Amino acid sequence: MAKQYNKANELYSKACNLQDGSGCGGLGHLLEDGLGVEQNYEKASELYYKACNLGDGWSCSRLGMFYANGRGVYKDLKKSSDAYSKGCNLGDIRGCNALGVMYSDGLGVRQDYQKASKLFLKTCNYGNAEACFLLGNLYLDGKGVRQNYQTAKEYFGKACDGSIQLGCDVYKDL
Repeated sequence: MAKQYNKANELYSKACNLQDGSGCGGLGHLLEDGLGVEQNYEKASELYYKACNLGDGWSCSRLGMFYANGRGVYKDLKKSSDAYSKGCNLGDIRGCNALGVMYSDGLGVRQDYQKASKLFLKTCNYGNAEACFLLGNLYLDGKGVRQNYQTAKEYFGKACDGSIQLGCDVYKDL
């Protein structure tokens, strides 16, 4: 296995040196998880930053998570939301979902249930069961959307189908 990680490290490094965002992101992932290299969150965050600026949405979302948790960087929810937003705009659904949570909870951004609902809808439509559950909650409570128990039940059902047990429980109760 170590041989494979060494080869991956070599190829990602070459790609990153050629300004390939996914190469920099892949190298960041190896450093984040300590795969074939010594774990180094600070270096991983630098590589995610570079990859994000090169247009790699997944790396933007990873960078957002680093800023949200203070991993390898100082915790900064504003930078986290900016990175998630860029990741989302570049097509990374995890970034959209995380940004939706930030808008729903008012973390690093002004609380905005309408924006959260749009982000959760986008993410749910891509099969993210957590987003379906969170969207169901917004419809149940009438936050950012018109309260609608039938629509809430539909989204809880999708969450249940995606193995979110609480979605199954709420679906049965509605």
